[in-house]
This record gives sequence, C-alpha cells and structure tokens, in this order.
Amino acid sequence: MANFISIFRIFVAFFAIYLLFIPSTLAYIWALILSIIAFAMDGLDGYVARKFNEASKLGSVIDIMGDRIVEASYWIIFAVLGWISPIFPIICITRAFTTDSIRSVALAEGYTAFGEKSMQSSKWGKFICASKFMRITYAVAKVAAFVLLILAHIEGFEFINPYAMIVAWIAIILCVVRGLPVVIESKKLFEK
Repeated sequence: MANFISIFRIFVAFFAIYLLFIPSTLAYIWALILSIIAFAMDGLDGYVARKFNEASKLGSVIDIMGDRIVEASYWIIFAVLGWISPIFPIICITRAFTTDSIRSVALAEGYTAFGEKSMQSSKWGKFICASKFMRITYAVAKVAAFVLLILAHIEGFEFINPYAMIVAWIAIILCVVRGLPVVIESKKLFEK
C-alpha cells in the first residue's frame, strides 16, 4: 500500500502540473489543491509503511524516486512557465543525479539513505541528510515554495511572488546543502 501511495502521488502531481498550462484561475486553484494533496501523500506513504510494517529497501528507493520526479517536475515546469530561473531545475537535477548515483553504490553495499543503515557516518552528515528535523525542514521549504509559486499566479495573489521567490531560494539552497554530506562521505564507498 505504501509503495502504491508513493507511485500514485506522482500522477497526482503530474495532473496538477498539467493544470498549470491552462491559464485560468480555476485551473490554478485545482493545481494548488492537487499539489498540496501530492505533497501530503509523501508523508502518508512513510506513515503507512511504518504503521503496517511495510518498510523495505524497495520502498525507500520508490519513495526517493517519487520525491525526485515530483520535485524536478515542479522546478522544470515553473522554469518553462517563466516563473523562476532555469538555474533552479538545473541545480535540483544535478544534485539529484549526483546524490542518487552515490546512493545506488551505497545501496549495493547495504546502506540506505535514511534510518538505521544510513550511509551517513558523521554526526553532521546524519543531521543534515537523515535527521527528521532537516528532512522536514527541506520538505516544508519545497512545499512552501511550490505552493507559493502557484498561489502567486492566481489572480489577486500576485503580491505573494517576492515571498515565493525567497522561499524558492531557501528550498534550492537546502537542496544543495543536504546533498553535500552524501558527496563528502562517499569516499568510503570507493576505497575498495
């Protein structure tokens, strides 16, 4: 069930993104609502996995895959629409390819991105990448950025755009910061 939620939320996000190409207040409102639902589903899949003892390596991979697809899709579409600079999706995708490539090697060695078998061995790496506080902070920053960017393009809410841009920059900076320990601590995976 948890894996189904992880995959289904991708389609919810895709439909929300599709609605952003329909220049109408109603379409943007529905895009906003569906985006919030898609982001809520990201938390729901983890809750269901823990509640029903469905946590697994496959579930972890599917969850991260869904996160990457949804996050990159929003950054790309916002850039295509001209709402943000193309540097946002470039940074997001570069960080995702880099960290996920390293994490694939870590997974082959028996490590996971989060949890008891996290590939992060330093205290600061565990805090930045795997701590609940930083994971929630980053998730909230992304959700806030995406929601505010959509809201800023709904008639009557244009005044929110400067705040949306500030939150978008915070989210993309956190994206990079959270990737640094993965890169820095990856040396141990390639020493053999």
